[in-house]
Parts: sequence; C-alpha cells; structure tokens
Amino acid sequence: MVKIRNSVEFKITGRYALFADPITRIGGEKFSYQIPTYQAIKGILESVYWKPTFVWYIDAVRVMKKIQTESKGIKPLKMNDGGKNELSYYTYLRDIEYQVLAHFDWNYQRENLKDDRNEHKHHNIANRCIEKGGRRDVFLGTRECQGYVEPCIFGEGESDYDCYGELDFGVQFHGYDYPDETGKDELVVRLWRAKMKDGLIEFPMPKDCDSSLRRFIRKMSAKEFETNRNFLLIDNDPAIADLLSEG
Repeated sequence: MVKIRNSVEFKITGRYALFADPITRIGGEKFSYQIPTYQAIKGILESVYWKPTFVWYIDAVRVMKKIQTESKGIKPLKMNDGGKNELSYYTYLRDIEYQVLAHFDWNYQRENLKDDRNEHKHHNIANRCIEKGGRRDVFLGTRECQGYVEPCIFGEGESDYDCYGELDFGVQFHGYDYPDETGKDELVVRLWRAKMKDGLIEFPMPKDCDSSLRRFIRKMSAKEFETNRNFLLIDNDPAIADLLSEG
C-alpha cells in the first residue's frame, strides 16, 4: 500500500467485535460481518482524534488473526412489553487484531473553520493520541466490545492470511454519506462488494463507491460549529495544548 500525505497507521485489538449485518437485526438477532466495515473503523479513528475541520478516510485494513466467531445468549429488554427480557443470540467475532492505514483531508464543506487547518499540528496530535490509546473509549462495532489502539507500522509482522489468496464477502455495508461531508441535507447509506486478498482489505473512497449501491435514508442537516461558542481553534484549545506538552 502507498502511504499518502497525512497518513496514520495503528493496530486495533480486542476480545470481541460485532460489526452487525443489518439484515440479521430484523428478528432481534445480531450476526457480525466477518470483516470490519469502513464506517466502524472510521468511528474508531474519530474516537482516537477528530475535529469537524477534517474528515478521516480509511485506506486499508490488514486482518492479522484468523477470523473466528462465538455466539452468546443475550437478554435484551422488550421495550414494547413493559421492559421484560427476551432471549436473543448474538454472534461476535472473537480475538481480533487489525492493522489500519488511514489519512485525513480538510472538510471543505466547513469553510468557516478554515483558520483551523494546521496540517502539521493535526497530524502530530493524531499520532500522539494513537500512542496514548485514543482520547475517548474505543468500541469494536458496539459498546459492549471494548477495543484497544496502539501504534504499528502497517504491513509489518505476519498475518494468518499471508499468501491465502482472495476471499469474496459479497455486498456489505460500507458507510454513510453525512450532510456535513457532502453538503446535501440528506443521509445516504453506501454498500460495496467486499473482498480481501492475502489478509488485505482495500476500501474504496466514499466518492468512488458504486452509485447503484447507494440508498437515500432520510432528510438530515449538518450540525453547526461556531468558533468560541461550541468550537475552539487548535491553537486555542487547552486540551490540545496539554496533550502536546506531555511527553
């Protein structure tokens, strides 16, 4: 993989993960995809470090450990039946480890935040946050699956799928087109034909996803950010200053 400008690379580990296939949720059961989704990895990276000034893009994920599943009996509440419990079975991925390669680019839909576009500083902060395991809790698809982030060099080390060949996972959920990134007041879901070759999953960029595999969900407007009201420039944020001064 070619590492482009503003790239970050890190490792994700966890005991369990649940990247739920939407089709299996209809009956109250949840069954995980065999590989992580673009949106799930993006969400993990946003938990590590994010500001509305920029957008994270996931370039590739390398599956390091053998894909394994484990089913558990869960007793969720029946909200339409007085809060009583019912029995459901969730199928999780077990003992996961991924290497991730990603990069950021400016969110050009938010021109009012252009004074916050300090490329060098944002990149340094992102790497520092990866070293510290993220600024917020990391979850692997769902809240009950805790994840852990640490630095790595993408492509180093042995994977259980080195020289394995190609695996085709069919049509899967890729991610969402949000209005603050597209400039359109609508929420759109993207699907893609997922493939893995020798453990490597190369994600298409959102703009390159097949238009025939996009579906409108609902009307939605972007959240507004205003400097010194609900947003601080990177040079004025005390939390960022503290993070950079640690060492």
